[in-house]
Amino acid sequence: MDTKALRSRIKTLVAERREALISLREDLHREPELSFEEEKTSARVQAELSKVGIDYTTGYCTHGVVGLLGRADGPCIALRADMDALPIQEQNETDYKSQRDGLMHACGHDVHTTCLIGTAWLLKAMEDELPGQVKLIFQPGEEKLPGGASIMIRDGALENPRPALMIGQHVHPPMESGDFGFRAGQYMASCDEIYIDIKGKGGHAALPHQCHDPIVCAADLIQSLQQLVSRRSDPVQPIVLTIGKIWSHGGATNIIPDQVTLQGTLRCMNEELRKQIHDELAIRISSVAKAHQCKAELDLRIGYPYLQNDEQYTHLLQGLAAEYLGDDRVHTLDKRMTAEDFAYYSQVVPSVFYRLGVRNEEKGIIHPVHTPRFDVDEESILHGVEMMTWLAIRSLAHLAVHTH
Repeated sequence: MDTKALRSRIKTLVAERREALISLREDLHREPELSFEEEKTSARVQAELSKVGIDYTTGYCTHGVVGLLGRADGPCIALRADMDALPIQEQNETDYKSQRDGLMHACGHDVHTTCLIGTAWLLKAMEDELPGQVKLIFQPGEEKLPGGASIMIRDGALENPRPALMIGQHVHPPMESGDFGFRAGQYMASCDEIYIDIKGKGGHAALPHQCHDPIVCAADLIQSLQQLVSRRSDPVQPIVLTIGKIWSHGGATNIIPDQVTLQGTLRCMNEELRKQIHDELAIRISSVAKAHQCKAELDLRIGYPYLQNDEQYTHLLQGLAAEYLGDDRVHTLDKRMTAEDFAYYSQVVPSVFYRLGVRNEEKGIIHPVHTPRFDVDEESILHGVEMMTWLAIRSLAHLAVHTH
């Protein structure tokens, strides 16, 4: 099938499934499930794959599903969607509003799952023309350490067959609905969680000389930790260290507490620098606490690595996207210090993680992810299915020519 005919075929198939796709996303949005608890979502994925006769296996990361279709005598690529939601109370008033109190698909994983199911429908309809195999990876637990991607890999989701290319698509509220964004090379940061308990000696606030004040120690420590970024790391290397939460165990206006807890995050795009900061965190925390006659305990929870988009394949897919849509709707993205567990895949196989625009100001769809008002322009779901299908078929064709 030539590219013009392929484009027309994809658009026709998506148009025929328009209502089913939007309805599927709304169903998923009404029933969000937290990380590693995606039982109903997984069951729906399995049901939708079964309807069109796509073989799949389960048992990955508890609720993970891996579908497979196409020709076994050709190359293999993998497409990934995450399925989990967030502990956020939705504030949108729509007929598909979350029906689970305190839970919400606030990061678009309902859209990701819908787009991959829709892509599966289209690829199945064109299976005889696929020049290889496509793995469909429906992954739990993107939002929570250790990250479902790491467990999917451990459980063998990338084996038998092993893909030559991994592709992931993610919603992007700053970008107009139906536009797409790519970035070759380093794209997103590593992510580690920092937990610090500072223990001092509490007492009456009017008698500070009789206390070892953990609040003053915490204030000094927060300032000191920022010097790890400003004075202990190469200024050309992106790095963020943020303390996002602080509270005392006890205390009042006239009481110095015995203990203060800090929580924060470390983001890097260089593994050597990341390890250096890990080592210096422990030294800095201990020394500052000692200076205040307090004791401090560090719990450093190692999170996702940085996300590395394969240079060659990213340029290929960005070009293919422009071929489908036109140059004006395909953008080059800036680096981000946010993190994504898709990074685990990018450390194992050549990978491309790109963005789907979902913004529509006329409809009031302008809110960022991880907020109670987040939503997407539903037209973007159709664009997402079209693009993922197009990239899957065209990248398979490229691999079939260049690897055989």
